[in-house]
Amino acid sequence: MILRLALGAVTGAVLGYGWYKLVGCSTGTCPLTSHPVISTVYGAVLGALVASSLH
Repeated sequence: MILRLALGAVTGAVLGYGWYKLVGCSTGTCPLTSHPVISTVYGAVLGALVASSLH
């Protein structure tokens, strides 16, 4: 269970940072994708949530 959460968080963090690097926010009005740390943490949280919901 803990390993699944950790893997989900790491995968989500990588995807969140990748989203920032590829898409980012060209207008500067996107609070979740305008900063790399926020995107990474947001991805990690979402990854852990998705991993915890899978059985």
